[in-house]
Amino acid sequence: MTSPLYLSAFVPHDLPEPVTGAAEGPLAGLTAAVKDMYDIAGTRCANGNPTWLETHPAAARNSTAVQKILDAGATIIGKTVCDEFFYSVTGANAHYGTPVNPRAPGRLPGGSSSGSASAVASGACDFALGSDTGGSVRIPAAFNGVYGIRPTHNRVDAAGATAMAPSFDVPGWFASGPGVFRALGTVLLDGNAVAAPIQRVIVLEDAFEEADEKIADLMHSALEFMVDDLPPMVHARIAPDGFDPWREAFRIIQAHEVWQSFGSFVTRHQPPMGPGIRERMDAAAAIGVDELAVARTLHAEARDHIRGIVRPGTVLALPTAPCIAPRLDHTPAELEHFRVRVMRLTCTAGLAGLPQVTLPIGTVDGCPVGLSLIGWPGGDEALLDLACALARHCGMAA
Repeated sequence: MTSPLYLSAFVPHDLPEPVTGAAEGPLAGLTAAVKDMYDIAGTRCANGNPTWLETHPAAARNSTAVQKILDAGATIIGKTVCDEFFYSVTGANAHYGTPVNPRAPGRLPGGSSSGSASAVASGACDFALGSDTGGSVRIPAAFNGVYGIRPTHNRVDAAGATAMAPSFDVPGWFASGPGVFRALGTVLLDGNAVAAPIQRVIVLEDAFEEADEKIADLMHSALEFMVDDLPPMVHARIAPDGFDPWREAFRIIQAHEVWQSFGSFVTRHQPPMGPGIRERMDAAAAIGVDELAVARTLHAEARDHIRGIVRPGTVLALPTAPCIAPRLDHTPAELEHFRVRVMRLTCTAGLAGLPQVTLPIGTVDGCPVGLSLIGWPGGDEALLDLACALARHCGMAA
């Protein structure tokens, strides 16, 4: 419990002591960590920024997700580091440090739920709560070699969790093994499941083309090994004009909503912000009405197009991230290129509000990589069941 791997995942303003859950329940005996954006009664959240921590009171009650895992028997051991205002996918935080990636030392953990993924991968806890807007569960899950899910938009109650960009925000979670991963679905997902047998897997060739060759090759090989546990696979492309128009629409809407969430605080308090965060906040403040309207229109068109393909019973397969975790010493220009590449792969589920799981499929050059499966609206349980069925093919689970 005193290893640097463990300590780096948690904020300095951590819980004074664990919060013990119910004596019985589906999560009884399990330990959890919680991203520092979920209210825990009597404590304050920083959302990755010390000025926010200083200027906001302690929570009067637990967030809904926190209360649900406590009622299900879990014990919360701590609050985890996240990217500042959740506005990055690197996992670095200029104020609280960068959580160690236990499975790829010297490389970034991915963000913004970096501490939660690190805590699970290091063995500090059985599962952790994160959140996903543009990949903030999916990317750190892949980079740390654990299971992660972005649920269907609005299927997990976000009350008591800090909003970033509500059009895309979803609470999500990480687990080191498929059993705990699946059990959390019974606790956190609402009753609006859309049950259907999975009858078709579409391998997204345009998504595979965005990935480095070694990653794409490993994913294709993994899918071949999984053939006995999957329905018939077909190969197709999903983005008619490439991913960049979708990525740009996502970026604009996200930026506008980030400013709605944090702009008044930033303007009033002028908080110190880490590299890249200040620049993205300034850009968010400058989003114009006309460009937002164009982005909203494209969002609606993309959502209809994607959901028209991902009908109940259909699953999409793609690499979670286009590359292995970047090195800690990557330059700002290299990290910006990384963010653009990541958003090309994560925007599909985000724009369509679809569930996506990432599985720890193996390693490339000694670093974990993840295979993603996107399901239909309300198909979260089917994806979680599929993750359990495919677990025997996954090589990075603890």
